[in-house]
Amino acid sequence: MTFPIWINLGFIKLHPHIVFEALAYFIGFRVYLFTRSKDKIPAEQGIWVIVGAILGAAIGSKILYWLEDPIKTIENWNSYTYLMEGKTIVGGLLGGLIGVEWVKKRVGITRSTGDDMALPLILGMAIGRIGCFMTGLDDHTYGTPTSWIIGVDFGDGIPRHPTQLYEIVFLVLLGGFLLIWKHRKKMREMSASSAFRPIPDGAMFQLFMTGYLAFRLVIDFIKPTPHPFIGLNNIQLACLAGLIYYIVLLNKWLGKSHSIPKEDYRNVNQE
Repeated sequence: MTFPIWINLGFIKLHPHIVFEALAYFIGFRVYLFTRSKDKIPAEQGIWVIVGAILGAAIGSKILYWLEDPIKTIENWNSYTYLMEGKTIVGGLLGGLIGVEWVKKRVGITRSTGDDMALPLILGMAIGRIGCFMTGLDDHTYGTPTSWIIGVDFGDGIPRHPTQLYEIVFLVLLGGFLLIWKHRKKMREMSASSAFRPIPDGAMFQLFMTGYLAFRLVIDFIKPTPHPFIGLNNIQLACLAGLIYYIVLLNKWLGKSHSIPKEDYRNVNQE
């Protein structure tokens, strides 16, 4: 196998990263439009939420990338090519979260909007990681050298952990778990015999973010990126910050939804 794996259409050869990144955005957005709860937020407000997510994700993904190697970033602060060439998913997710929350406060949205985004994000991220794998070494998303049988030679003669594939497998499992959980949550809400208030809005997105951030915290130990922050890299620090935030949110309802009567339960209106 030779990397990058170009997509040959006969009359033109397309780089896999560009193709699958475009597919990730297009398919993820279409799934979001198709599956979102249209009765919760008016279309006009929904557009602003999307704008906040896009702008926040763009800024967050860049800032976290620049922090990967602070010294190198300082040395290349005036290089447009360096500043614009990289981005990170974790930075995009956390930046998008901040962007959405800021927009919601500006336009007066008080209820959660995250649940509708969880599965489209998982699908888009999985599709994007296919392009990362097919790109090979140039994408810088591969893992450290390994003697495991599943090691992949991306073109330099060194078998490495295919961390892109690990992430795809994890996202599929996480998406399956959330689909089952969403179905059971819906069935519980429909149950007339239930004596307790159902799990609050926003919980699905909280579970998604907690699961993904925990995965990235662990998987980045086998990525050949600088780890200058007490043995951690920039992404792991961001994951820890995000995990603290979401663990606090989860603690507000996890385990309590089975013990708090309906009349005393309050919605957790957070992402």
